[in-house]
This record gives sequence, structure tokens and C-alpha cells, in this order.
Amino acid sequence: MKNILIFVFVLVLSMFGLSFAAEKISKPTPACPNFSSFYCNSLHFTGDGMRYWYEKEDGFMKFTSIPYNQLSCKKCHVTSCDKCHAVERDGKKYFSVERARNTKTCLRCHGREKLTFAFDKKRASEDIHLSAGMGCMDCHSATDVMGDGTFYESMRQKGAVSADCMNCHREGDEAPVFNKKLRPHKVHHGKLDCSACHVSSSISCYNCHLGEVIKTKKKKGNFIPMKSWVLLINYEGKVCSGTVMSLVYNGKKFIAYAPFFTHSIMSKGRSCSECHGNSAVKLIKKGKKVPVVRYENGKIISWDGIIPCVPDKLNWAFLDKRQNKWVLMKEGKEAIQFVTYGKPINKKQLKKLMMPFGKKKR
Repeated sequence: MKNILIFVFVLVLSMFGLSFAAEKISKPTPACPNFSSFYCNSLHFTGDGMRYWYEKEDGFMKFTSIPYNQLSCKKCHVTSCDKCHAVERDGKKYFSVERARNTKTCLRCHGREKLTFAFDKKRASEDIHLSAGMGCMDCHSATDVMGDGTFYESMRQKGAVSADCMNCHREGDEAPVFNKKLRPHKVHHGKLDCSACHVSSSISCYNCHLGEVIKTKKKKGNFIPMKSWVLLINYEGKVCSGTVMSLVYNGKKFIAYAPFFTHSIMSKGRSCSECHGNSAVKLIKKGKKVPVVRYENGKIISWDGIIPCVPDKLNWAFLDKRQNKWVLMKEGKEAIQFVTYGKPINKKQLKKLMMPFGKKKR
């Protein structure tokens, strides 16, 4: 009788597509739960987006020799449905879709977004969607969170994330319709992403001191959050908003340039002169470097404005940590990596940025 009951139990599980055998995954990921699910291939489960770039030949692991899955970062990734869906009432656990859709649930892990909202609230310049009462799941689909069964190496890989401005800003939707006839929308001939003009400033987790993070097992106090500039960078044939993540470890300097969508959207796009012929571009035209981040009299000072991503024309201060104090690192040049398929601004694009807006070529 006992054997019959066990057989029936397994048969019922099989009918619902469940299996005791974990799905085999071709990449180094956490062990999948004891059921077969397409979620096991999602970036939320695998965390492979960060691992992929960190462990590449030009990635930061060449300095640390520590595999990604041995870093504390790995603990952030979601290996159980409970982390987003579980609620407790009267001492019992329940499955909640409402909790998973709550922005506060997302912000428990997505620290950059949490920092972004804090910066913007302090400056009274909240994201237009946030101030309208929208949350993460108003733009991101369930597929963005749970995956679609495909193994993606990065969230910037085509198909990994479905959120897009044009999903809503089109005919028949509640949002304002994208107007193709507006001059700023026509003049760039489809080569400019919405984020290049509508992201107010990019968030950067700058100068992550990985040695201290490993030693103290804390991120807080071991990096410098900043949000005062936007990096213009190429991605998928368009110029979009970008950011950097810089790291230091055992006296080594490292900086990664990346396309990045900071959730600080302005209703009105920036003016032409904020990019064309601006202060950063003028310095580059004169053969000088843009001091994006500098350290003077014990203070971090960051650039304010739009910066074209031309690495050899940008200057970044790197700081070591001694006796719990930041100290300027004067020696050595930083190693550079372009992540999430980003590419620098090219000579032709830079030349166009150097032209003061409104003047025609002769």
C-alpha cells in the first residue's frame, strides 16, 4: 500500500511537469531546486550577467584570481521563489503575487536603483514615472524577472529584457505618444537612444574597494556613490546613457564602461547645447582631459554634466583605503574594460559633438 501511494504521488507531480531531477545548466550557476523550471536559466537565478564580465579575459578577476561564485556578491541572487513571493500571516507562509510586484521588494536587492531614488528625492528631481505612482513592474514584464527559459549571459543581451520606452509611448496607450516630427527626434536619424536625452544623471558605484569588501564583508562605506553626470556611450548602433564602475584591489586600478539606464527620467529632454560644444567637449577639443572625478583637500569632486565616452580623454581619481580613510592612489594606470556590449564614442561622433549646435558645416 505504501509503495502504491509513493507511485501515485510521483505520477501526480509528473502530470504537472515537475521532476525530482534538477535541470542541467551549462553555465556555473547555483544548484537548481529539486524541480524542473525555466526560472533556473533566468539572470535572477544564475547571476551570470555579473559573472560573465567579471571573469572575461579583460575582467577584474585577472587582478583578484577569485572566481565570481566565491565573492559575497553572489549571495544577492534569487535562488528561491520565496525571496519575492513569500508572505507570512498568523505564523503561516503564503504565496503572494502582490508582494512580488511591490517596488520595495525589488529595492531589497537592486541597490543602485535604491540609491538613485534617494539621490533624486534629496534634489527634488524624482523620475517622472516614479512621481506618477508607477513601480518597477509597470515597465518590466514577468519574463524580465523570471526569464523565458533561454540562458542569457547578460541583461543587455538581445531578448533578455523586454522593458522599452516604445512599449508605452505609442498610439493607443495612455502615455504621451512619441512624436517623430519633433526636431530633436528627427535630427539624429534614429541613432540616439531615448536615455541619452531623458536620463537626468547616471548613478555610479564608484571606487569599490574590493579588498575591504572581502575583509569586512560589507559594501557600505567601501565604495563612493555618485550621481552628477551622464556618460554618452554606443550600444546596439545608438548613443545611449552610460556609467562606470571602478574598482581597486591590492594597489591595482580598474574601470568598466557600460551602457546603463538609470531610473532618473525627465519628461523634457535636455537641450542640444548640453551635449554639443559643452564644457567636457571643449576640453577634449583643446587636447585636455576631462577631470570626471578628482580628489582635493580630502574631498571627492565629480563632474557635473554630459561626458562623451572617450577613455583616453577622461581622468578618474582612484582611492585606496588606509585606517578607514580614503587616500589618493598616484601611481599606475587603470585597466579598462567595456562591458554589456558598450563601445566608445568614435571620432566621427566626437567631431559632431565639437560643432556648436546651429552652425552649419562649410
